Amino acid sequence: MVAAPMTGQGKTTVATGLMAALRGSGLAVSGHKVGPDYIDPGYHALATGRAGRNLDPHLVGEKRVAPLLLHGARGADVAVVEGVMGLHDGRLGTDGFASSAHVAALTRTPVVLVVDVARMSRSAGALVAGMAAFDPAVEVAGVILNRAGSERNTAEIVRSLEPSGLPVLGVVGRDEGMASPSRHLGLVPAGERDGAAAVVERMAEQIAHQVDLGAVMDVAGAAPALEEHPWSPEEAVAGAGSGAGSDGRPVVAVAGGRAFTFRYAETEELLTAAGCRVEAFDPLEDTALPAGTRGLYLGGGFPEVHAGELAANRALLGELREAVRSGVPTVAECAGMLYLARTLDGEPMAGAVDADARMSRRLTLRYPEAVAAADTLLTRVGDRVTGHEFHRTQLTPGAGGTDASALSPAWEIDGAAEGFASPTLHASYLHVHWAGHPRSAERFAAAVHAAAPLSPVRAASAASSARARGAAGATPDEAPVADPLRHHGDREVGSGLIDLAVNVYAGPRPAWLDRALRASLDDVGSYPDAGPARTAIARRHDRRTGEVLPTAGAAEAFTLLARVRPWRRPVVVHPQFTEPHAALEQAGHTVTTVLCRSEDGFAFDPDAVPEDADLVVVGNPTNPTGLLHPADTLRRLCHPGRVVAVDEAFMDAVPGEPESLAGERLPGLVVLRSLTKHWSIPGLRAGYVVGDEAVVAELARAQTPWSLSTPAIASTVACMSPQATVEAAERALTLQEQRAELQSGLCGAGVAFVPSRAPFVLVRAGHGAHRHLREQGIAVRRADTFPGLDASWVRVAVRPREVTQRLLKALVDLPGAEETRCEVHT
Repeated sequence: MVAAPMTGQGKTTVATGLMAALRGSGLAVSGHKVGPDYIDPGYHALATGRAGRNLDPHLVGEKRVAPLLLHGARGADVAVVEGVMGLHDGRLGTDGFASSAHVAALTRTPVVLVVDVARMSRSAGALVAGMAAFDPAVEVAGVILNRAGSERNTAEIVRSLEPSGLPVLGVVGRDEGMASPSRHLGLVPAGERDGAAAVVERMAEQIAHQVDLGAVMDVAGAAPALEEHPWSPEEAVAGAGSGAGSDGRPVVAVAGGRAFTFRYAETEELLTAAGCRVEAFDPLEDTALPAGTRGLYLGGGFPEVHAGELAANRALLGELREAVRSGVPTVAECAGMLYLARTLDGEPMAGAVDADARMSRRLTLRYPEAVAAADTLLTRVGDRVTGHEFHRTQLTPGAGGTDASALSPAWEIDGAAEGFASPTLHASYLHVHWAGHPRSAERFAAAVHAAAPLSPVRAASAASSARARGAAGATPDEAPVADPLRHHGDREVGSGLIDLAVNVYAGPRPAWLDRALRASLDDVGSYPDAGPARTAIARRHDRRTGEVLPTAGAAEAFTLLARVRPWRRPVVVHPQFTEPHAALEQAGHTVTTVLCRSEDGFAFDPDAVPEDADLVVVGNPTNPTGLLHPADTLRRLCHPGRVVAVDEAFMDAVPGEPESLAGERLPGLVVLRSLTKHWSIPGLRAGYVVGDEAVVAELARAQTPWSLSTPAIASTVACMSPQATVEAAERALTLQEQRAELQSGLCGAGVAFVPSRAPFVLVRAGHGAHRHLREQGIAVRRADTFPGLDASWVRVAVRPREVTQRLLKALVDLPGAEETRCEVHT
């Protein structure tokens, strides 16, 4: 067992690296994790090539721990068990029940302590001696020093361990490249992280080089034989359904992919033993359930991270809702329940459960005993199970349903109702390990065997109904976008369509800009020099040249930001133009989304940004709402060690540029600007970054040489001139007048909108408006590809009066347009 004195010592890194290194030496390795955690076993599976397993006395009972260890280790040469928290930390109030020490004693497993010595010297000896002597039932057999520094300090630590008699099996140096990124509920799952396999490979290389694998195997070889009989899924379900032939096995569709990575390996083994055929589907990619589905298992994961993508897959949402409502037996744990809700952080979900989910600041983490509140798909009233909850969301209502819904609470926990259940549905926050409660598997399998499959006709009907009804926010008869984060307004325009989708200023380029562009062609025979652009930008904003970086539009700046550091927890405030989110994901980062909600007027609350966010990207007013966030609000985001990127790409369209931070010097603050839209040059990528000199220098070092073309440099210099400043202000006033006319017309037509300060307006025209307007020859930007918005919204570019009047007429004629009281703010 790889354990530690406390959490944060590097157990996962060392344990995973040890598994991979032992496998690389030619051994068959099985990986195990103490406790209920799903994430670490995902990394163990990458390291070992076998399913990661959990060992938890609370979830499965003490008597099943050793049998489950033997089951998971069948055919392996060595089993490596990663501990949980500190070695002796267990369920509160139980004297260490379900701790690593408890599991080590139950399985008679020797313990290797991982100790982070980055800030320690001789105290490490005292710490280890105390850990080794605390519980005689636990054998501490060796130590691995992690994040060791100088050789001199390491030698001092090794000498301090000599009185304990414990060997030092390895000394692992500091290597941030081996660390796994974290977010609001711990490590990012391996299944969600691009490059996870490469990180595990690096762990293996480092551990193989710095840990004595032979000595580790000697410790493992000294473990006494276990007398218990290996756990068997066939015995656990008493042969229920196992006699069915392969052709008669009903399909249980199990949610997988990046959004649903949490489930115990034994769950699928129990269902298979009970005569079911388990088939995985990916709610982010698959547009239909597996053929012949007769049961649904929706486990845990992070749907809140992928809410926009899940919402975009409307065909699957419609089929899923039809399946649940028509009685296909369905188990949904935590993330699965959120997926069945009406909405998740404002994004439309399946709507099979009449409840809405939102992210919460409060973390729910408990190890409860739950009592069945009624006879349900999995339980009989009064049944007791042990489980765990770990989430940061809140569901409203939190249990049962309306009188008409026929749903009862799934559980009673600590005297409070929780979850939703019926004879065919069991949805709850509670995670239950079915190896400890095999009756749940038996009952679910029995219901699946008795159920009729969701036929292709019903599935097609569900998809058709989803389109016709808006499918939890879908645009009728309109296909979802395959990659919403990369959908832009230029994809909306087409031959014969009036363009209100692209936010380019509707007027000719200034003559002085055209002259500068033509003159730049004389210099294209030489490599471009961005120095004049940097000087011009610095002069325009009264900055030092070191605080300025010209870029190939804001898009290049987003890419540089995404690649310049190994961000631990990047945050993008949505609704927001999606380029920064896409760039971060493309660079291998997992993005945390903070939503500004329509019910709050899309106001931004900086307290909603997690404290551990090290990068925050927010648009002002570069977001589809066109709102301008107060500068004081954005200043509150600036924390030590954090980079705040404010995208001001449309600030030059706001008269006077109020709330701009381009002239401020705050640690970690950078402001991004674009010249392409205001000056009608979208085909010529030109923009810049101003801000914290240290951050700007990092971006400059990451920038590809000569990324700016000579014409882009010339246009930047021209657009920073005093003449350009005067004309930019005139254009901003023209846009303000055109926007006021558009908003006044919308209000007169009874069409809701968000009062804007940008050269576009977010309009709530109702479902089907996007398609209807296209049929009338008008292209507007569909808004359902922006996280936090659905298909009832469209974004409309500000245009001259004659174009605006044609739009307003088409909106008045829109079938079923929402008549909502609105106000005009100018």
